[in-house]
Amino acid sequence: MRAHERPFLALGLRLAAMAMLSLMLLLVKLTGERGMPLPETMFWRQAFPALMLLGWLGARGELRRLRTTRPWVHFRRAMIGTAGMFLTLGVVQILPLAEATVLGFTAPVFAVILSALLLKEKVGPWRWTAVAIGLLGIVVIAGPAEAELPVLGLCVGIGAAFMVALVSIQLRDLGRTEEPLTIVFYFSAMSVPVLAPFLLHTGVHHDALGWLMLVGIGVTGLAAQLLMTAALRFGRVSSVIVMDYSQFGWATLWGWIVFDHLPPPTTWLGAPVVIAAGLIIAWREHVRHRARNSMAPAPPVPPAPSIA
Repeated sequence: MRAHERPFLALGLRLAAMAMLSLMLLLVKLTGERGMPLPETMFWRQAFPALMLLGWLGARGELRRLRTTRPWVHFRRAMIGTAGMFLTLGVVQILPLAEATVLGFTAPVFAVILSALLLKEKVGPWRWTAVAIGLLGIVVIAGPAEAELPVLGLCVGIGAAFMVALVSIQLRDLGRTEEPLTIVFYFSAMSVPVLAPFLLHTGVHHDALGWLMLVGIGVTGLAAQLLMTAALRFGRVSSVIVMDYSQFGWATLWGWIVFDHLPPPTTWLGAPVVIAAGLIIAWREHVRHRARNSMAPAPPVPPAPSIA
């Protein structure tokens, strides 16, 4: 165990991150039901975190932390991330929260496929089995007619998971040289100008509650990102990722309390299958990480990235 590891704190931080993320998606769904166009919601989702981070770093005299030698890589990540965000936020306006959340859990499955295709990683039988199990889970959720899920919603949900997996490949590359806070800032800041023209054409008048919800989306989205980053200061990805599946519980709870909706039997059957696929992939990543470390001399422990 690394000297700075605090496993229980890491699990708690990741659990809190999932609560914030589920709350953000709830607010996105509510803004959609109030008639707010999705591009406008996305604009404020990105603008508020960028302004908050810029103001916070400026007040601390730490704007130097935003220096980067890879602006074009950040720009590419921001454009792909913005497209992925359009699908990720859009699916919760089409599908119930629980079903949209479960489809998002297929991202590790697509990450394995993309790792094999783009990074030329060797994928063994365990991870290919997990891919097959994950795809089976999608079939269980989407197949029977009683699920009553629109085809558009299913396609958007699967597309969102694919884009999340694609972004994870990019983040793996950016994480070699960039601080997590820097990655978060440039993702928000670079996508704002892209979304601004849509705001001019689709922007609508908001009352006080509408503005409060938009601010809430920005704050909860930023909190989720920072909490996820903080969790990785004190625990390994293969350990804390288990907490990500608590988001299904939150989504089900919000759907029941706010929208009087409980998932159909097909979702309850398919969700554990999809989650099992993700856990198998996380377990194999943990095994592979330990095998690599046992074959190489132990490197010095790098300083944990500071977000405080």
